[in-house]
Amino acid sequence: MIAFDLACACGCHFEGWFQNHADFTRQHEEGLIPCPECGESGQIRKLLSPVAFLGKGGQEFPITETDVHDPEKKAAENMLGMIQNVIKKFENVGTDLAKEALKIHFGVTEPRNIRGVATEDEEDELKKEGIELLKIHLPEKEQPH
Repeated sequence: MIAFDLACACGCHFEGWFQNHADFTRQHEEGLIPCPECGESGQIRKLLSPVAFLGKGGQEFPITETDVHDPEKKAAENMLGMIQNVIKKFENVGTDLAKEALKIHFGVTEPRNIRGVATEDEEDELKKEGIELLKIHLPEKEQPH
């Protein structure tokens, strides 16, 4: 699962959860993401998050019988597990996220799991190069410097 901070032209800010980036793109293009305030879906956009990470693999959180009975609890447990996994298994490159992601992308350095922060311009540059970031909020003590 992936969470995006979203905004509507009416000024409403909200969070959306999707299976992956492609799922968000499909729903957005089909107008299936309505604003909780005004109900419109044509003016929804993703907001930038201050923390992002780039990984060479993903961790799946399968749906279990527990999910059906207490989906909020299971979602919270899955999110906490994902955050703990990122903190433990992703190298914190801080403000060098874009630079390191580009080195990996162009084969200058070996692929590895990294996390850090990027400016809006750096995120745009990475997107133009075909590099996608998954943004999550980390506990304050784990924020990159």
